[in-house]
Amino acid sequence: MSALDLLSGDAQTFLAKVWASRVHVHRTDPEDLVGLLSLDDADHLLTSTAIRTPSVRLAQDGAVLPESSYTRSATLAGKSLTGLVDGRKALDLFRDGATVVFQGLHRYWPPLTRLVAELEVELGHPCQANAYLTPPGAQGFAVHADSHDVFVFQTAGSKLWEVHGQDGPEELLLEPGLSMYLPTGTPHAARAQQTVSLHVTVGINQLTWRGLVERTIKPVLAQVPDEHLPAGYLEDPGRLAGPLADRLAALAEAVRALDTDAAVEAEVRRFLTSRPPRLPGGLHDVLGLADLAVDTRLRRRPGHPCVLLDRGDRVEVLLGDRTMTVPAWIRPALEEVRARAELTPADLPLDAASNLVLCRRLVREGLLELA
Repeated sequence: MSALDLLSGDAQTFLAKVWASRVHVHRTDPEDLVGLLSLDDADHLLTSTAIRTPSVRLAQDGAVLPESSYTRSATLAGKSLTGLVDGRKALDLFRDGATVVFQGLHRYWPPLTRLVAELEVELGHPCQANAYLTPPGAQGFAVHADSHDVFVFQTAGSKLWEVHGQDGPEELLLEPGLSMYLPTGTPHAARAQQTVSLHVTVGINQLTWRGLVERTIKPVLAQVPDEHLPAGYLEDPGRLAGPLADRLAALAEAVRALDTDAAVEAEVRRFLTSRPPRLPGGLHDVLGLADLAVDTRLRRRPGHPCVLLDRGDRVEVLLGDRTMTVPAWIRPALEEVRARAELTPADLPLDAASNLVLCRRLVREGLLELA
């Protein structure tokens, strides 16, 4: 099951609806979602780790509480640490009705790191994950709208959501196993019911056509001379009209001459190289690499991209935070790697020695991991 299937049901059906102005609700096996962040997991993060702000914040009745009310300082190897969450203070505030917000979970909680990595590769848009731990009957935030698309799924308790659409507000009760999609700008608020509530939000920070166009024409705009406007144009606007028309005509001609294939490739490269390294299990790969043999089971690392760009007699391979260039005759083997979730070096269409060399390289680069 892909990340998009998990959150939205059939991926193709969802993509036909995505970014439309409607709410989409999907039901799946509760354990599939609860396993991503359980109540015990939230307890562990809050009380048994050295988690710091801004990874945690607290809110109550629509207001964000000051960090000083739930943090402390400490020292480590003689250096000061600030913003450490004081578990006792945080629990006291939670008991009094405050919502605990875990921010940026995709950076430090492995199940959500993997989910977000897979979702980014499927959608091609940057994603993030937060979680909200709310005491019974409480509400952390008033009605508000987010500047990005949001998937919401409940992992403990239930929460009554007030979602505002074109036809007015609608109430939806989320329980474990339910996920909801809210398009950008959808006003909403939520209140925990009779028991503690824990829900996760996965935000999609959309890349837009406007942004792509702006990035594409930016080099052309940079070629327009940055000269002062002529004096006297307030009295005689004609001093601007003609020269502006000339400059716009030159700009339009330069835009028409742009290489759209190159612009698209640059956009793909920009997105992939801005993603953080995806290397869970990398220590075991380093330790086991020397023993890799023709029958060693390997698998694609989840959420790790692999884009192939032809360069004549070479192929450039985009692997997220890095790239590699190989001879073009290796491309069929790379296509086989991309098509399989698991494989052995012997499954590749090269000679035995080349298969081993390629697989060792792909393990070192992080695309493959030892299964």
